[in-house]
Amino acid sequence: MTSPGLLILALVVAIAVILFCIIVLKLNAAIGMVIACLVMGVMGGLDLLTTTSTIASGFGNMMTSIGLPVGFGTILGQLMNDSGAAEVIADKIVSAFPAKKAIWGLSIAGFILSIPVFFDVTFIILIPIGITIASKIDLKMGYVTGCLTIGATTAHCVVPPTPNPLAAADIFGFDLGIMLIVGLIVGFITVMVSNFIYIKIHDQGIWNEEKDVNHSSNVTEELVAAREGRKSQEDRTKKPSLLISLLPIIIPVVCILFGTIGGALFAEKPVICSFLGDKVIAMLLGTLGAYLVSLPYLGKNGIEKSAGEALKSAGVVLLITGAGGSFASVITATGIGDAIVGLLGTNTTSILPAMFLAYGIGLVFRVAQGSGTVAGMTSMGIMATIAPAIGCHPVWIALACLSGGNSIGHVNDSGFWVATNMSGLTVTGGLKTYTLGSFISSVCIFVLAIIGALIIPL
Repeated sequence: MTSPGLLILALVVAIAVILFCIIVLKLNAAIGMVIACLVMGVMGGLDLLTTTSTIASGFGNMMTSIGLPVGFGTILGQLMNDSGAAEVIADKIVSAFPAKKAIWGLSIAGFILSIPVFFDVTFIILIPIGITIASKIDLKMGYVTGCLTIGATTAHCVVPPTPNPLAAADIFGFDLGIMLIVGLIVGFITVMVSNFIYIKIHDQGIWNEEKDVNHSSNVTEELVAAREGRKSQEDRTKKPSLLISLLPIIIPVVCILFGTIGGALFAEKPVICSFLGDKVIAMLLGTLGAYLVSLPYLGKNGIEKSAGEALKSAGVVLLITGAGGSFASVITATGIGDAIVGLLGTNTTSILPAMFLAYGIGLVFRVAQGSGTVAGMTSMGIMATIAPAIGCHPVWIALACLSGGNSIGHVNDSGFWVATNMSGLTVTGGLKTYTLGSFISSVCIFVLAIIGALIIPL
């Protein structure tokens, strides 16, 4: 049996291999994670054939669990975007707030839209609205970009069916409905608290209009003009109502909650609750709802085109998520969990060290290689091996992992450049908005996770 010290060394080397492959060799994250699996398996005492079979089974198990839901969710989000349903939701939410508080509405709209839609699409949909708000009430873009970032990244971090929180329930072995309920509550509180803190920081005068705004870019004017052109065209055509637009989001949420509540109310969960609460069925019904919503506006050919576009982006996400499942399986097979538990202790005394370890791993990966998906999956894969020995519900450990993976997004993060360029900012402007906003959100999620772990056992 491999010694605990060598197992921990193997884990450190495997993590270094992932970072080296991504940062230095510029390999796809999934390839780097599989190479790290081989290193971890061999150094951890597994023979070559056992290592390769564990990699394959880990990938297969993860895809069995979340492959179809992620694929369906990607199609759902693309259809909402292409049909105009996402923009209807955004417009209605923002317009419900008075002008002086409109950035709060923008942030909440970002939170809701990022549940079914990827961050970059959410940002592209909402930033023209934010620019219009800024021009109407003479508000600096620093406020707009940061508040929108907080809303959109928070939902993407903690609310299924985005890939990482969807995978969390499977990796840690708890009900997806728990992840959904806790993610929604923690996420909404985080958006409110983070926006308050972020606005207070910017009220101190950290924004420099000369240095933080890219004055050579006219992207903001182009976005507003394009939005006004779309709106004038949409005014002459039919648009889905707010309730109809929300249906693709509401359907899977209600189905998953129906399954969770059914399990809590009955000694033996009714078959219908298990069926509708299954994430594959819930996301399938949500996607069919998106098809019905989109059909009058896109037509059959347009829907087929949207679905095809969606699956192009889903492929990379599924590959990375599956490789994360492989990494988690190899880590579990080596027995490193016992070694880490020996260092942390067990039961309630181990909660805080475990939570900080989970957050720290995610943060290191986020800063080093940029991808929140890779950072969150790696941290969860490691922490799942010791979660049973920690004296709290695993959903709190999952949130610590996910919050670390959402921490400091900077120039090696594609989301940073989407937010910076689409807002017409310089790099320093991006650091003061996207980076600061995502970090504040990350810390808020982490603090709420610690509080939950200590006082709410679930």
